[in-house]
Amino acid sequence: MKKRISKLILSLLLIFVSTINIFAENPTSKEEGFNPTPHILHHIADSYEWHLWGDISIPLPVILYTEGNLDVFMSSEFHHGKSKVIRGDRTYKIDHHKIVEENDKKIINVSVTKNVASMILSVLILFFILRKVSAGYKNKKQAPKGIQAFLEPLILFVRDDIIKSSIGPKYKRYTVFLLTIFFFILINNLLGLTPGAANVTGNISVTLVLSLFTFIIITVSANKGYWKHLIKPPGTPLPLLPIMIPIEIFGVFTKPFALMIRLFANITAGHIIIFSLISLIFVASNNGENVVAGWAVAPLSVMFVLFIFLIEILVAFLQAYIFTLLSAVFIGLAVKEEDH
Repeated sequence: MKKRISKLILSLLLIFVSTINIFAENPTSKEEGFNPTPHILHHIADSYEWHLWGDISIPLPVILYTEGNLDVFMSSEFHHGKSKVIRGDRTYKIDHHKIVEENDKKIINVSVTKNVASMILSVLILFFILRKVSAGYKNKKQAPKGIQAFLEPLILFVRDDIIKSSIGPKYKRYTVFLLTIFFFILINNLLGLTPGAANVTGNISVTLVLSLFTFIIITVSANKGYWKHLIKPPGTPLPLLPIMIPIEIFGVFTKPFALMIRLFANITAGHIIIFSLISLIFVASNNGENVVAGWAVAPLSVMFVLFIFLIEILVAFLQAYIFTLLSAVFIGLAVKEEDH
């Protein structure tokens, strides 16, 4: 009972820390009223610094290639995007979350953004966790314990109930990819729920790349039967072929598109809902003019936020499961041998 109460208190503290993290910057004037939209969009968007709370941020490397010149500097030189950075005859500024050259010179931007830094962090976490799990199997006489005991059933579930059952006898060659996809999405979903974290899987560029990997594997691994079904779907009357063939070809591209949009939309929607519920407190208080209304709304708002937060933990696992399952199903359809 005490452990449950401690976990509940910890969750509430995380929510309040998140509130400070989101709404501490860019205060709105009392005449205008509180507008939560900029704060919410600031959180779900990528940035060139890792904002923690208030005015505290971790600067990240900015790497730009402009007309044969390489410029490397820290994002702190932008001072939260309010100033310009002059590097020789080149002047950079941030415009709509993008670095542009003031004289319209073409630049190649390979900077380490917040999402990139978060992905590097998630990969390192996965590496050390899975390394520790694999080291536990060196002593075959010892029963799994700790993190190994937690992850082993999860790995076996993904391998046997998702990959093997969806792909069939050829599942082994795709197991590494699909297990990597599952744990990469899962760890980034969970990290995205922590205060000050990046919204990696809620970034459509990230989900695009993940779905593109699946699309490439499907295209490269597809057998003759798969392509044959696209050109001439079995059981289709000849007059309907001019209609069905374009639909089948269109379906090849809608599969990765569905993977991309589903993960992006679900994760982003969860973040927006949580922050919108928190912002009700500030909307009701009208930037401190009506403190009583703010305190009256706060308990109900926090209760709903806690409820949605717990659902988001479930969604973190569910979206990793769905993306891996659909990827395995699509690969299985491409490599399945034609029945005779």
